[in-house]
Amino acid sequence: MDDLVNDNDDGSDEVNKEVVRILKQASEEVINSVDLSSQQLRFLPEAFGKLTSLIHLNLSNNHLQVLPDSIAGLVKLEELDVSSNLLESLPDSIGLLTSLKILNISSNKLNTIPESIAFCKSLEELYASFNNLIFLPTNFGFGLINLKILSISLNEIRFLPTTISELESLKYLDAHFNKLHGLPSLIGKLSNLEVLNLSSNFSNLTELPDTITNLKNLKELDLSNNQIKSLPESFGQLQNLTKLNLDQNPIVVPPMEIVMEGTEAVKGFMVNWRLANIAAEEQRRVVENDQNQGGWMAWGTNMVNVYLGQGVCMNTTFVLCKSSTQHAHGD
Repeated sequence: MDDLVNDNDDGSDEVNKEVVRILKQASEEVINSVDLSSQQLRFLPEAFGKLTSLIHLNLSNNHLQVLPDSIAGLVKLEELDVSSNLLESLPDSIGLLTSLKILNISSNKLNTIPESIAFCKSLEELYASFNNLIFLPTNFGFGLINLKILSISLNEIRFLPTTISELESLKYLDAHFNKLHGLPSLIGKLSNLEVLNLSSNFSNLTELPDTITNLKNLKELDLSNNQIKSLPESFGQLQNLTKLNLDQNPIVVPPMEIVMEGTEAVKGFMVNWRLANIAAEEQRRVVENDQNQGGWMAWGTNMVNVYLGQGVCMNTTFVLCKSSTQHAHGD
């Protein structure tokens, strides 16, 4: 254990002594929870992976730049907080934490999240805000079937992977202050989603897919500080929506005066808007059909006139043409 103190590279023996104390304690008794937050830690010893009984580990507000691969040894770990550190990446071995339920990696310098995260089958809450994330793993939604909360705000994310639609348990999605250019069309499959925050994506977010209206359980939707001009025509189908924020958008449909009246007014307007559009489309088809039929009739009448002008005889069934040859035979 004393070797851990000697290996210290941050000039703070006190911190490493605390780590050593915890490791020594773990060798003598079962430890379920460790709080090493705000200890100025610059590294975590590989030996930490031997704390196999650990359920809660708090390493927040330190100076950690990496996590050891040995963290995979924490097979019973349910909650890991490494927020407010200097992490630029996570070890692939994090995918071996199959008991993990809560992971907080916010306020770091992460550029990516390893694809192995999809193997954390028990994960229910993932907090990854305030990083440098540009995208999420393409397989992100396939394994995280129990994820209920996903916070990815304050990043540089431009597109969400289509697999996000597989997060069948997701209830809360916060993606505000990114660079989102839109949402995947399959977003409507998130049938349990209750809160969706897409605010402050600014000039990048200009429209929403029609499928967003399939989010039948959606209660809160924040679209403020974007460039959305029109809501999807079927927006009124969001019957459970009680809170809608459209502030700071160049909104045209619905009109701003309707928006100012509140969420119910917006939903009511969009229902009527859709019905009016359906009626207008039906009327257009009727008119177009009549014009097509009228066009054929006009063409037919014109051709008859031409033929009659050339000495054509007609009865109710056939058009019989008298040729000049027939006239020559005395017909």
